[in-house]
Amino acid sequence: MRFVRTIKGDIDPSKLGITYSHEHLYSKPPYWVSGKDEDLVVDDTAKIVNEIKMFIDAGGNSIIEGTAIDYGRDVLKLKEIADNVDINIVCTTGFNKGLYYEKWVHEMPMEEMVELMIKEVMEGYKDTGIKCGQIKIGTSYNTITPTEEKVIRAAAKAQNYTKAPMYAHTEIGTMALEQIEILRQEGIDLTHVAFGHMDRNPDMWYYLKIAETGAYLIFDGLGKVKYYPESVRINSIIELCKKGYQKKIMISGDMARKSYYIEYGGGPGLTFILTKWVPRFIEEANSQGLNGKEIIEDLLINNPREFFSFRV
Repeated sequence: MRFVRTIKGDIDPSKLGITYSHEHLYSKPPYWVSGKDEDLVVDDTAKIVNEIKMFIDAGGNSIIEGTAIDYGRDVLKLKEIADNVDINIVCTTGFNKGLYYEKWVHEMPMEEMVELMIKEVMEGYKDTGIKCGQIKIGTSYNTITPTEEKVIRAAAKAQNYTKAPMYAHTEIGTMALEQIEILRQEGIDLTHVAFGHMDRNPDMWYYLKIAETGAYLIFDGLGKVKYYPESVRINSIIELCKKGYQKKIMISGDMARKSYYIEYGGGPGLTFILTKWVPRFIEEANSQGLNGKEIIEDLLINNPREFFSFRV
């Protein structure tokens, strides 16, 4: 049996449609981070509802909401957003990276952490019945702290039990191979794992080493030219497709700042990928002898449908 676990309940994977694989619709990072950078606080549900309506008008159907427990997740606010728009929203359990951990994350025994994540996937957040459809892990830049390793191992145990898809935060695209080694020690089927922020570290050798394990790669910085021009992301994806990994790639915008949203007076907004990036990608892929439209259908529809399905 296969299903995708959304905030509103489980759905048939065929209902997922065009999917952004990593976004932040409501997030309030801990004060020691957001106090220094208020732009990181995305907490106006009315603005986000309006932004999602633009996404729907552009053809969008589903959003994987990647805000983890330590990053200021608010399940009830996400439910409020979901109740006001006609799309599928998947909520996340688990943790991001050590910078965001409160004291209790460091102190919590691994067994309790495993139980917490299993409960949020199988029964729901606290007593709300709102279930999470994804488990998240993460590591710091070029290092894995002891607590991050504890989280990875706990999340792996929870994933083995629940069969939930797992998103791996890689700070500036680093430490994916090291995460893979820990996950392998825990007996994880890596086809259930997607490594994010791959476009922050454009390294084809590195991509191939990850893809060879059966894991997915998410290019979730589309529109963020401050890191790399769009040509770098597009050429990386095209090259991966040429090497046979078209079925292992997903895309998104990872808009975790107010200034990324049109409704907050910024950009590129939730519509950028569908209205601007996709046409450019198709043009460039076609110019290299590939079927750009077919690739986009995999990146936005077929691959998310496969990856975010619980396979039980």
